[in-house]
Amino acid sequence: MTDPTARAAALLKEHRNSIDRLDAILVYTLGERFMHTKAVGALKAEHDLPPSDPAREETQIARLTALANQADLDPEFAKKFLNFIIQEVIQHHKQHQL
Repeated sequence: MTDPTARAAALLKEHRNSIDRLDAILVYTLGERFMHTKAVGALKAEHDLPPSDPAREETQIARLTALANQADLDPEFAKKFLNFIIQEVIQHHKQHQL
């Protein structure tokens, strides 16, 4: 029989390896996302468009909430996460307008 402590340590290591891999995916995905939002900010500045788009933000929050429900993720957490990202993007867009 396998030592329960050793088995727990092995499982812990597997979970942590998965978490580390997923964290890397999140960072690279956010990097790609911000590359596109930076291009959007440049376009908005070039065409004198406002840095925020409340209708788009509302649509995205509803879309992310639905995705969170499908993924068994707390939709309130997903909303907070998206709102944080949106605020960062708006700040970047405002900087383009200066």
